[in-house]
Amino acid sequence: MKEKVKKNLIQLGDLFSNTELFKDIFEKAEQQNSWFTRANLEFAFTSWSEALSESNVEQWLSQYQLPQATSAKKILIVMAGNLPLVGFHDLLCVLVAGHQAIVKLSSDDRVLLPYLLEKIKDFAPQWTASVQFTNEKVTDYDAVIATGSDNTARYFEYYFGKKPHIIRKNRHSVAVLTGGETPEQLFALGKDIFQYYGLGCRSVSKLFVPKGYDFNLLFQAIYPYKDIIQEQKYANNYDYNKAVYLMSLYQLLENGFLLLKEDEHYGSPIATLFYEYYTDVDSLKKKLTTDAEKIQCVVAHNFITEEVAFGKTQSPHLWNYADGVDTLNFLLKLS
Repeated sequence: MKEKVKKNLIQLGDLFSNTELFKDIFEKAEQQNSWFTRANLEFAFTSWSEALSESNVEQWLSQYQLPQATSAKKILIVMAGNLPLVGFHDLLCVLVAGHQAIVKLSSDDRVLLPYLLEKIKDFAPQWTASVQFTNEKVTDYDAVIATGSDNTARYFEYYFGKKPHIIRKNRHSVAVLTGGETPEQLFALGKDIFQYYGLGCRSVSKLFVPKGYDFNLLFQAIYPYKDIIQEQKYANNYDYNKAVYLMSLYQLLENGFLLLKEDEHYGSPIATLFYEYYTDVDSLKKKLTTDAEKIQCVVAHNFITEEVAFGKTQSPHLWNYADGVDTLNFLLKLS
């Protein structure tokens, strides 16, 4: 079974690499959700193509014992819609584990996945046949994977808590700077901040910087991202948040396309980056450990063991599971 799964995954990676094949559905996706620009859609598909390289697939599957035959369970997947195909990894895990998926799509991302499943039918028809899309209330299922906000998570816990489940809440990503970063590292950090307009849980929404940090270093390094302000929805958020902060007499740093606000919270609005000063490295490490359930990624260089390199938050490997919960292992144990 593992060899067949491996072959399917590698073919899937090849499919993702042909972004020209998806140009028509990209257009429909952007019409449905204007945050899904052609550039972001192509980035998402290219990232999946790279994740599903032969070496990555082999490394991922080598960690698991896939059964020769499974007692297929019905897995309900409630997907978010903040990024293109943001729930696809969950679906992939269900298929790899040999289960059936009942998928409730977000209203913000309804066209990409059904179209992709039709393309997958050419080389993995059994996978396509194992996926059912629904807008109705689902009562016949064996386990649940649901992704949403802190508020929807309470709803999910109420309705799905009695079945085996993975329920995800709000998480945010942070970067720890020392002042010794190279311009190249800070430029790469810009990708972590601006890719997908900062809408993802892997988007850096907060900086931890040492007292006296020179923010001009950051502003100079990320200046090449300045054209993001030409995107109307992003610009509207920039103008709105700036007005609100100034009316509230908050002190801001800005460069014309990004607002920096000192704030202890993790989740910053679009076009805004929160920052917090630190004076002691050990205290900061302790804080990040204490707040681990609020944090998806920590971007840093030689700071902690589980850090993510600058510029890499939006290109996770197949084994980089959301919230650190091994989805495939969870599903294999249901077999």
